[in-house]
Amino acid sequence: MEQLNRRAILRATGTIGAAGALATLTQATPWTWAPANSIPGAGTGADPRTIFDDEADQVIARVIDSGKIVEVNNLLNQWRTNSQPLPAGLPPELRDFIEHARQLPSWTDRGKLAAAVRFNQRRGTYLGVLYGFASGMMSTVIPKEARAVYYSKGGWDLKDRISKTAKLGYDIGSLNAYQPSGEMIVTCVKTRMAHAGVRHLLPKSAHWVRSAPEEKPISQADIMVTWHSLPTTVMRNLQKWKVPLPADESEGFLHSWQVTAAMLGVQDQYIPNSWATADSQAKQVLDPILAWTPEGQKLADMLLDLGRDLDLTLLSRPILGALTRFMLGDKIADWLHIPREPVWTPLLETAWGPYVAVREGLLNAGLPRETYWLFDEFLRQFVLFYMAELRMPISIQIPSFNNPNYN
Repeated sequence: MEQLNRRAILRATGTIGAAGALATLTQATPWTWAPANSIPGAGTGADPRTIFDDEADQVIARVIDSGKIVEVNNLLNQWRTNSQPLPAGLPPELRDFIEHARQLPSWTDRGKLAAAVRFNQRRGTYLGVLYGFASGMMSTVIPKEARAVYYSKGGWDLKDRISKTAKLGYDIGSLNAYQPSGEMIVTCVKTRMAHAGVRHLLPKSAHWVRSAPEEKPISQADIMVTWHSLPTTVMRNLQKWKVPLPADESEGFLHSWQVTAAMLGVQDQYIPNSWATADSQAKQVLDPILAWTPEGQKLADMLLDLGRDLDLTLLSRPILGALTRFMLGDKIADWLHIPREPVWTPLLETAWGPYVAVREGLLNAGLPRETYWLFDEFLRQFVLFYMAELRMPISIQIPSFNNPNYN
């Protein structure tokens, strides 16, 4: 109650400011996406912005409050593959939760997951760049996500947070993602528990309370907003670039992300049943809420500076900025104060289409060999850079504290 009263006072005195007021107004917009468009084709229609993950939240809150979080995380570090038994010594309540949470949804289609593997094999280079520059940079203009990252443990060690986010994209694109030897189930369940930890801890951060219009972070709607910044945004760009997409592989790619949403704790009634319904949901929950925040600006600057200490001349801030502008558009780039690069921006605008056509075997002339090589080498280096973060075992952990610089 004290937390709510303090928030009410902050709002009344205008401390949250115009950005918070706008977000609050957006939050008040009625939820209208029809559950008929979901996986089960039915649902209560309840607003997902008011629904969280009670099953995970209660268990993880008790684990954190018990003071045994370090011990639990150390034990969970040993759990790496989908079929691997859980390590001995976990609290019984947590063990029961994980055993239940690791089960794939009943509607999982192994044939579609196999088609997703073919999709990822053929489009891996595009996916690496889109996950990084379209999805990754978009997260900095998703206000709730930017604030949650900035004020939580993720903002304290952004490189570590990026590597763990990259693991999600890497694991879902692996050949054995949801197979017994894969790691995607483990990654999803650990991410779900990490979300529960943030929900428990972040409302205790005075800085987050002052800046965020919501009482609690990471609702079902927030997870789906992030979801749309990944597969829906990828599909929009691939279609814009006119990349040929076999129907079965496209459907398989969607299915792999539908399963992922369920494994992250999203209720079936909020998971779109087709690309068309996914796009319609994104138009309601993602597109209208994109906005600049001071927290997002700082995160964007940190992301653009990631290549500073690397011996990769292609990963310089100007090129990262130009790719961000190209992938997300002038409006978002201007929000993030990313300048229009005199060389790279025009080159991307004029040569990217022919480059994609050459890669897809649709065009045999019209693009200088040097330009094609430049794009291909950059994409190769970019993927290597992000995958380098995954060479050592990465274990997503339940957070035990907020960003200590902002508490």
